[in-house]
Amino acid sequence: MADFLDSEFEARFTSAQTAMAASGMDAILLCTEAEIRYFSGFRTQFWQSPTRPWFLVLPRSGAPIAVIPEIGAELMARTWVCDIRTWAAPNPTDDGVSLLADVLSPYSKVGLPMGEEASLRMPLRDFYRVQEKSGVEFLDCSNLIKAIRMIKSDAEIALLRKICKIGSDAFDNAADIFHAGLPLSEAFRAFKIELLQQGADDVPYLVGAAGQGGYGDVISPPNDMPLQDGDVLMLDTGASLQGYFCDFDRNFAIGHATDTTKQAYGRLWQATEIGLQTAYAGARCADLFNAMHAELGGGPSDVGRYGHGLGIQLTEYPSIAVFDETVLQPGMVMTLEPSMTISEGKMMVHEENILITDNEPVLLTKRAAPELPIIS
Repeated sequence: MADFLDSEFEARFTSAQTAMAASGMDAILLCTEAEIRYFSGFRTQFWQSPTRPWFLVLPRSGAPIAVIPEIGAELMARTWVCDIRTWAAPNPTDDGVSLLADVLSPYSKVGLPMGEEASLRMPLRDFYRVQEKSGVEFLDCSNLIKAIRMIKSDAEIALLRKICKIGSDAFDNAADIFHAGLPLSEAFRAFKIELLQQGADDVPYLVGAAGQGGYGDVISPPNDMPLQDGDVLMLDTGASLQGYFCDFDRNFAIGHATDTTKQAYGRLWQATEIGLQTAYAGARCADLFNAMHAELGGGPSDVGRYGHGLGIQLTEYPSIAVFDETVLQPGMVMTLEPSMTISEGKMMVHEENILITDNEPVLLTKRAAPELPIIS
């Protein structure tokens, strides 16, 4: 059973067909989890296995065609996709190559995501064989897919609201979860449990760090070092609900915090506030970056971006970066994620999730406290 009504997927497919017609493409080939799930509703953790390739073909006229291993036929049949063609997989000599080539052969120009944030989830040698057998010309459709996925539907926004509330409610209980002496690994484990108890389906992503007055990076797995008085604890959660993510962090001081640490937190909170004041429809992603960066002092920066899109992937297009000219539009869901160096080897980052609207942006996360929370 899919997570949305069939009409949701029909609308996405119609948008793709309209874009194909404008771009001169006869069909689109999708082979990655996010794109296949987005257009079909096929959601499974079986993607964790790299053994089998999966394909979805979106023709400019006609219905979608799933070309998948037999093991997925029953689940795909519960989605709105009716044309399902399967093979016994894995098959080292012909792992869906001939079947996919037959499906594609009626088309001349076939779109395939080839740009940034795209990947080919099939053996390259098999892709070459599909290309040779089908005789089609593959074109880059990255921008086409991005343009559709960037704007969230009401149903998507409702899910994103729910998972962001779940994450916010879990962080509200920080004082009952974390304390001095608690090993960082146990803090991670306890917070995952809290997220699940609050209603998350899964916690595929949880990173963070703890250190005196700040931390060294924001992507570490936890170690067993106990939390100490004066530590700043940061947890960045990517909990999910029906395959949709929240992505935000919170900072907490254990016992006490220095004035320098408190000031750094306040500057990041204010930079995020500036981001909120700038994140109106019509602004560019680069405008958001520049506004937050100026609030943090400006000048040269080795920070790649201060946020990104959010949805069925933890990070989606576009990037809040100086190079990204993408114009914000109503229906886009974004993260605001300014960061700064406090001192040598010490940093801090702050993140919120927002919805772009026709008016002012809407916070999907519960806004962090303006002063650094201290856990006694």
